[in-house]
Amino acid sequence: MSLGLGLESLVDQLISVITNDGRNIVGILKGFDQATNMILDESHERVYSTKEGVQQIVLGLYIIRGDNISVVGELDEDLEARLDLTELRAHPLKPVVH
Repeated sequence: MSLGLGLESLVDQLISVITNDGRNIVGILKGFDQATNMILDESHERVYSTKEGVQQIVLGLYIIRGDNISVVGELDEDLEARLDLTELRAHPLKPVVH
């Protein structure tokens, strides 16, 4: 199955995108193209730290270039609503090395 067909089922769903430089962008997938460029709406970046809770930076409508995408995953909206990100501690992601 091509990535495009897999992404089709995620349109209008809450997804998490991890970029090659280690950023975690969460938002509603509104569209994508043949180069896997993605348009996310209501998006924010989650910045992880071992010292304090997850910081969420509001991005709004956001475009991610396909060649900068490392991982795409669907998020469970019910689980997301129950998470207290202010209590979550984690090491920041490192950039992907090819």
